[in-house]
Amino acid sequence: MNLKKKYTLIVANLTFALSLIALSGGYAIASDLEQIKKQGVLRHIGTPYANFITGQGDGLDMEIMRRFANHLGVEYQFVQSDWGNLFADLTGNKIKPIGDTVDIKGKAPVRGDIIANGLTKLKWRQQVVNYSDPTFPTQVWAIARADFPQKPIASKGDIDQDIKAVKKLLKGKRVMGKEGTCLAPGLYGIDARVAQIINFPGSLNDIAPAIIKGEADIALLDVPDSLVALEKWPGKIKVLGPVSPQQEMGAGFRKSSPELLKEFNAFYAHLKTSGEYRMLIKKYYPAVFSYYPEFFRKN
Repeated sequence: MNLKKKYTLIVANLTFALSLIALSGGYAIASDLEQIKKQGVLRHIGTPYANFITGQGDGLDMEIMRRFANHLGVEYQFVQSDWGNLFADLTGNKIKPIGDTVDIKGKAPVRGDIIANGLTKLKWRQQVVNYSDPTFPTQVWAIARADFPQKPIASKGDIDQDIKAVKKLLKGKRVMGKEGTCLAPGLYGIDARVAQIINFPGSLNDIAPAIIKGEADIALLDVPDSLVALEKWPGKIKVLGPVSPQQEMGAGFRKSSPELLKEFNAFYAHLKTSGEYRMLIKKYYPAVFSYYPEFFRKN
């Protein structure tokens, strides 16, 4: 190859690389802590969900991530996504969950650095991202309209027995969940042998209103969304009982961002010891202390 052709090839390759950076908003190489500091911006990926991201420019996770960006000395940027694209936007891989495993369906642009919007720890998700230390307690409950004929179960003090009792209430009923999220019925052994499964096509925030409208008999809903719904529509819905043991939520990080994860955990530990974390929980989820006092005692 003569010098002129070699020079032309180098210029072409450089132009292509720069075009990729431009298409991704200028942050294509920001992958771990030092790169993010150099770029000067922390990109927080999330989707409006309960009081983690309200859709009004605030929410528990938005406030935490703004504080983390300030801790790093960089600008904060919110990258709105949806449940179907959260992990693609973080990792660059299009993910399809299959039970407790995942299938990579293709490539996608990397749009952000951290997922934080009430992200429940699930086995398939842990194959895709590394989780922070637990930031919030959760559990999946079965909810129904207030006039649903069956009463909430009487807890036996044994979570396995309570779950069995709730599943008996599901027999032959129209049960609504949402695939690809922590509300996928199959994650909890709920399938066509147990009930008529309805995959809700809309936002998680709209499941409670759908139950109130009678679009299903019972819905799976996790604790944060249930607490918001009980406050927003008092007397319209009731909690029948749990379909899962207690779970935990955390922020999600790329496998290639260990230093960013380490820094966040240190920041988060200080947020707790300072009392600021508890103040934020009281602001967005005041009732949760009554349901999971042990989590907050330990945290």
